[in-house]
Amino acid sequence: MVDVGRDRLRELLDAVLADGESRTLEDMAGDAFVSPFHFSRLLSRQTHEPPVAMRRRVLLERAAWQLRHGSSVADAAWAAGYDSVEGFSRAYSRAFGHPPSRPAARHWLPAPNGIHFHPPISLWVDSTEHTTNPLTEQMVRHDLDDTRALLEYAKGLTDAELRAVRLPGAVVLPWDGGEETIDDVLANLVWAKEIWLASIEGRDTPQRFPGSELLDRHDAVAASWLAMVRDLDARGAWNDRLIDALCDPPESFVMSSVVAHVLTYSAHRRQLVRHMLRAAGHTIGAGDPIMWLRRHRNEETTGDDLA
Repeated sequence: MVDVGRDRLRELLDAVLADGESRTLEDMAGDAFVSPFHFSRLLSRQTHEPPVAMRRRVLLERAAWQLRHGSSVADAAWAAGYDSVEGFSRAYSRAFGHPPSRPAARHWLPAPNGIHFHPPISLWVDSTEHTTNPLTEQMVRHDLDDTRALLEYAKGLTDAELRAVRLPGAVVLPWDGGEETIDDVLANLVWAKEIWLASIEGRDTPQRFPGSELLDRHDAVAASWLAMVRDLDARGAWNDRLIDALCDPPESFVMSSVVAHVLTYSAHRRQLVRHMLRAAGHTIGAGDPIMWLRRHRNEETTGDDLA
């Protein structure tokens, strides 16, 4: 048998992805017989991803695959190293754009190195996967997270607060109607993604449902929207054109402009909601993507949501 020597990268990956609960950077480095600093530097240099972030991502990919094949959320959370379903649900929702109660369209997440979970217990290295520009991913995920946070907050408002006219005559886009109330603006935040996805996926114009279902509608559309944007980026298909038959007459749109359009008006509407909430006497954060990314990066580095 030919001696091919040590595969040091494989040894480092084994240390990152070894089974066991509550695995820290120190645990991983110990398995590789190096210091935590040296371990992190070696792996980051070879894979362009910190070890804690890689472990979290690959285990979330495995959890998504397990959930699609009948695992309970609690079992998937435990297997991924989380000590609570709540912590797992937060991490999963941030990664996939929807809670674990909904099946993921694809269990792979964007990776700077092409390294992914491959069922049942292996890794797969996609040599064609390019290093994603983080800007689009961050902007889309921040938009989805911030919209969900506002919808969650709105659940605690009274009907009178939601429907009080706070910006008389306000119109963001003429075809979306007036947006004078908190309820109006939140509804159009969700509706914008629903109607564009219907066009992209070739479906009929979706119905507008009552505002009480906005959070469920957001969770449903967020998964498809995030998957659509990731697919565009993975294929380099930003210059593809959509012939939108839902328009009368049909119109042609460059896909990059569609995503930019949605992000632009979503950001505007999220700040409109904040303005209205403050006018109603509520204290609400700024929704700053800098702070969102800082929290997200801190969790990736320290594993705050992990057991």
